[in-house]
Amino acid sequence: MKDSHSESYASAGVDVTAGYDAVSRITSQVESTYTPGVLGTLGGFGGLFAPDLTGVEQPVLVSATDGVGTKLRLAFLLDRHDTVGIDCVAMCVNDVICSGALPLFFLDYLAVGKNRPERVEAVVSGIAEGCRQSGCALIGGETAEMPGFYGPDEYDLAGFTVGLADRDKMIDASALAEGDVLLGLASSGVHSNGFSLIRKIFDIDSKGVQALNARYPELEDTLGETLLRPTRIYVNAVRTLLREGIRVKGASHITGGGLYENVPRMLRDDLDARIYKDSFPVPPVFRLIAREGNIPERDMYNTFNMGIGLVLAVSETDAERAAGLLSDIGEQVFRIGSLVPGSGGVELV
Repeated sequence: MKDSHSESYASAGVDVTAGYDAVSRITSQVESTYTPGVLGTLGGFGGLFAPDLTGVEQPVLVSATDGVGTKLRLAFLLDRHDTVGIDCVAMCVNDVICSGALPLFFLDYLAVGKNRPERVEAVVSGIAEGCRQSGCALIGGETAEMPGFYGPDEYDLAGFTVGLADRDKMIDASALAEGDVLLGLASSGVHSNGFSLIRKIFDIDSKGVQALNARYPELEDTLGETLLRPTRIYVNAVRTLLREGIRVKGASHITGGGLYENVPRMLRDDLDARIYKDSFPVPPVFRLIAREGNIPERDMYNTFNMGIGLVLAVSETDAERAAGLLSDIGEQVFRIGSLVPGSGGVELV
């Protein structure tokens, strides 16, 4: 490939040599995520992975795909590209752990208006960091240069992960019961949802960096720094509970749609989740969003995570131990409610 060059393609805005430069820049980052199941290295037509099935009686593969959404607009404006890759990984791996599957590997797709190798390197550094945090291997990806489709300083980012679970040990709704405790794990902030509304509230598309550099009394950092904070990854939290024999009966990743939309996805039709709003602190950024946008409380809890990134359901007998284990590994965990008879919905009281 070192001799590959097309003047004709370059005249159309696609620089294949920049692509090779980008690959050389990211190779060490990618290889830093490798786990024992990885076969080969970068450059093949497909990522290869040999899963260790020792002790897994009925292997089930669980997959998820997602992107970062319009949060990317903030990265463009601030010229900060090393965190959105973490978001991309988090949005995928946090989904598969809700089934009790631990992520094995990850692939990314990066479409750019102009291939700037140093920017690709920054994005992939975040992806690699997300993979290291979640214990999965970055085994492949694609960078596509698409001049005229994206602006020269724009890109889109998406990812895909596959996790492995044992069928008899998967997290599903079958074991849920009235009285089960809901544990909420703190988010790192807004995560990667609701940014179309946020951009409107703070007039980010018109004001640009000026809006993002603004400071508000309730925020420790600028608005842009606060909003760009990457999504928290909860793989180690769930892995720890499963390894220590805690029966996780339900799990919900709180993304777009907030608590109202996501918690019911882990419930049966005969149970409701009763969540107490005063049982966990709401980060100041959400109060700022509500105030500046005059957003009703119901809409806030139906759009944003409001400070809770993952909800777990465990039995009353396991709740205290589970909370202790999570605290020991650095999670902020709150007892936010319980399961009550109902119809598969959420009661926020």
